[in-house]
Amino acid sequence: MTGVEADSPGQVAVDETHARIDPDVEEARLRSVQQLNLLDSEPEDRFAQITRMAKAVFGVPMSTVSLLDRDRQWFKAVDGIELQNQPREQTVCQVTVARAYTRPADPALVIEDVSTIPFFAEIPQISGEGGIRFYAGYPLYGPGGHPVGTFCVYDTRPRQLTADQLAAFRELAAWAQREIENSDDLERAAKVQRQLLPPPLGIVPGYSIETMCLPAFAVGGDFYDHYPCNDGLVFTVADVMGKGLGAAILTATVRSAMRAASRAFDAVCVDTPEHDLGEVVETVAGQLAEDFAGTETFATLFHARLRTRDGHIDYVDGGHGLATVRRSDGHCTVLHGGGLPIGILPEDTWRSAAVDLGPGDMLVIASDGLLDLVAGGDAFELLRILSGTSTPAAVRRKVEELVASLPPVDDVTLVAIRRDDAG
Repeated sequence: MTGVEADSPGQVAVDETHARIDPDVEEARLRSVQQLNLLDSEPEDRFAQITRMAKAVFGVPMSTVSLLDRDRQWFKAVDGIELQNQPREQTVCQVTVARAYTRPADPALVIEDVSTIPFFAEIPQISGEGGIRFYAGYPLYGPGGHPVGTFCVYDTRPRQLTADQLAAFRELAAWAQREIENSDDLERAAKVQRQLLPPPLGIVPGYSIETMCLPAFAVGGDFYDHYPCNDGLVFTVADVMGKGLGAAILTATVRSAMRAASRAFDAVCVDTPEHDLGEVVETVAGQLAEDFAGTETFATLFHARLRTRDGHIDYVDGGHGLATVRRSDGHCTVLHGGGLPIGILPEDTWRSAAVDLGPGDMLVIASDGLLDLVAGGDAFELLRILSGTSTPAAVRRKVEELVASLPPVDDVTLVAIRRDDAG
C-alpha cells in the first residue's frame, strides 16, 4: 500500500493502490469498528452538532461522520446530503482510512476537485451535474488505534483550505474523535464498573484462584463475583445479553441481587448450609422478572458454592454452558446444568448439580466472549486449549495471549479455581 502523493497544491494523484489495506491489518481494523458498537445505531445529536458546526465554520453545504465497514460506508451523522449506506468501493473515504496507515503523522486528505481524479470521478455523488467537487476527510480511530471511519466536509465547487481553516478542520475532527470514544460518561461508568468487581480473595489454603473481566467496550455486560460463605466460597459468573452502557446497568442490578439473595440464604441456613442453590437463582429471577421483561433482555449465569474442606462444589448453570473441570490428568469435562437463562420464562425453576475437585483438579468458568477468541468459536477447541494448562495462572496467561492476538468483540470473563495437590 502506498501513500497519496501531492501533484500540486490542493490536488492529489490517487488510484486503487491508495485504498488497499493489508488483509491482516484490515481484519484487526474491522474488529475495532465492531468494538465501537455504533454501526446501525440511532442518530445522536452529539454527532449532528459537529456536522452543523462544520458547515457553518467552512461555509460548505455538506458534512458527515461515518464508519467504514467491510463492504460499506455507514453514516452516523449526515448534514446536507441524503446518505445512509454507501458501497465501500464508491467512497473517497476508503482512501482517507488507508492513508491513516501510510501517513500517520499527516492523515488528512484534502482534494480541491475530486471530479478530476479518475478513481473517484464515477462515484454517483461526484459524477453528476452539481456533484461533490471539494473533499476534506480526517480519519477517526477506534480501539487499538485503528482508523474506523472519517469526519468529512464537502462542497459542490472546487476550493482549498487555508492554514487556519485546516487547523480548524483538525479541531473539529478531534471533537468527533472524542465523541467516538465517548470519553466522559463511559470512562466514568467504566471506572465504577471496575470498582464493583470484588477485591482479591487473598490466600485460600489449599486452593489457587485467578479471576479476570475484560469488557470488549468501555463498559460491559459480564461480571464475576466471589466471597466467603459458611463453609467455603461462593462464585458467580454472569452475562447480561447486550453490550455497552445498557447492559452494564443491568449487570450491576443482577450482581447486587445475586449477592444479596445468596448471603440471605446463607444467614438463614447457617445450621444447614446445604440449601439448594437453585432457590437463590429462583429468588433473583423472580425479583428481576419485571426488569428483564421491560428491557426485553436476559442473563446467563453460573453460580457455585465450593466447600473448601473437601473440594465439593454445588452449582447452578442458568443457560451459561461454559464451565469446565480440568482433571489432574488433563482430561476436561463440561459441566451441564440444563437450566434456562434468567429472564426467559416467568416462574421457571432451577436445581443445583454437584461435582468434586480432587487434588490437582481445576474448575474454569468463562463467558462466551472467550469462544470468539478460539478457532471457529468451537467449544471443543477451547477444551483443547484448557487441557494444556494445569493452573489458574496458566489459564489466565493463555486468555491474555488470545485477547492480545485478537481483540475481543464481546466481554471476556474468567474464574479459575484449582484444588492444589495434597502436600
